[in-house]
Amino acid sequence: MTASATIRVAIAGAAGRMGRSLIEAVLADAELSLAAALERPGHPALGRDAGESLGVATGVRVVDDLEAAFAVADCLIDFTRPAATLAALAVAVRTGKAMVIGTTGFSIEEKQVIEAAARSIPVVFAPNMAVGVNALFKLAEIAAGILGDDFDVEIIEAHHRHKVDAPSGTALRLGESVARALGRDLAAVAVHGREGITGERERASIGFHAVRGGDIVGDHTVLFAGMGERIELSVRSSSRLTYASGAMRAVRFAAGRPPGLYDMQAVLGL
Repeated sequence: MTASATIRVAIAGAAGRMGRSLIEAVLADAELSLAAALERPGHPALGRDAGESLGVATGVRVVDDLEAAFAVADCLIDFTRPAATLAALAVAVRTGKAMVIGTTGFSIEEKQVIEAAARSIPVVFAPNMAVGVNALFKLAEIAAGILGDDFDVEIIEAHHRHKVDAPSGTALRLGESVARALGRDLAAVAVHGREGITGERERASIGFHAVRGGDIVGDHTVLFAGMGERIELSVRSSSRLTYASGAMRAVRFAAGRPPGLYDMQAVLGL
């Protein structure tokens, strides 16, 4: 790709809320061009212009053919569901194209599939691509290292009523950042919600609490509760464009990279 060429981008889930935000961000970025838009077979948006819901004619029709999309794109952005993402990943590996994955809810085994794919192609995989959220990952890790075992850690997240997984991938990533700084195994100390006679809080536990309702785009708070003081680190997203903007940075980062599994910390140089 020459210095003047744009990076050709395909968008999975193009007719969804996140897909529309991603298309809007690609169209606004002079370094990128919209090459393909994908939806699942039978979706009513198939055959329509990808920019129709935005009031823009892109000349790109929504299709359900992964092979055709990868034939004209340099990178696919996928914020859909695990099964659909893994199906796209298999085609990306076969065609040697990059992927930016913002999908959440993967099992341990599915994450291993992504890791294996990244040995063949560049993959940027992050539970949240918003720049502010990724700053929070780093700040939470630093705070945990300073505060140590004297502060209890609780992570609270809120999302719209349509979100299907809980806790969010972002909340889990925050937990991983804190656990790493404290030298704990998150799988062993995580507590998901509380109900009934739970007994006294285990000092090493890291709590997770998920709120679902309305049109909340995404709120995340890491609460460090000590004796006599509390520290709260929060980020609140009011638009999906924050995620889309980060995804554009991820696409530019992935372009021309060697195979490997990258996250937003790498993209942002953190």
